[in-house]
Amino acid sequence: MKKADIRSITKKKYRPYPSKEKVVQLDNLLKRDFSTCTINEKWVADITYIPTVRDGWCYLASVLDLHSKKIVGYSFSRSMTSELVIEALQNACFSQKPRKDLILHTDLGSQYTSSEFTQHVQKQGIKQSFSQKGCPYDNACIESFHAILKKEEVYHTQYTDYLAAKLAIFQFIEGWYNRKRIHSSIGYQTPQAIEDQIRRTA
Repeated sequence: MKKADIRSITKKKYRPYPSKEKVVQLDNLLKRDFSTCTINEKWVADITYIPTVRDGWCYLASVLDLHSKKIVGYSFSRSMTSELVIEALQNACFSQKPRKDLILHTDLGSQYTSSEFTQHVQKQGIKQSFSQKGCPYDNACIESFHAILKKEEVYHTQYTDYLAAKLAIFQFIEGWYNRKRIHSSIGYQTPQAIEDQIRRTA
């Protein structure tokens, strides 16, 4: 790397304040079984942090379908609230119209365990599943997407403000990740191609 004058990309990481609240363990229905038979059977969701120059840290909540690897819903905001994750789930439900026995797996973050989010999940007829405390591997697939987002998009630019970051994230997810980026785990196809195939044969 020295000879070729190549440098690795390093960025300041977000350091969340440690919570003093006692974490109550909730049901883990997924149990690291990421296998699926079709779309809208198992979704995983999480929040990640996007830095901007003027507006500081912004927050992306994403919902991923484990079968197609498609980001079926997301929301971007300047604040990390229950409304952020509710909006991401609403967008996913609106676009996908999932069946009633869908499993949604998340970590034990306060946004996902809030009464507002739980009520919305129950209203949609979705089963909630939670990672064990301190076990990121329980939600490895959505963690992997956010790592791809950072490596292929976020770490290569510096967003002026919230609006600039929001546009870039939209272009990455809708213009590249879902429709053009192939994945070895789904036979070197795109997430949208997998979903389209299933909908045509349904």
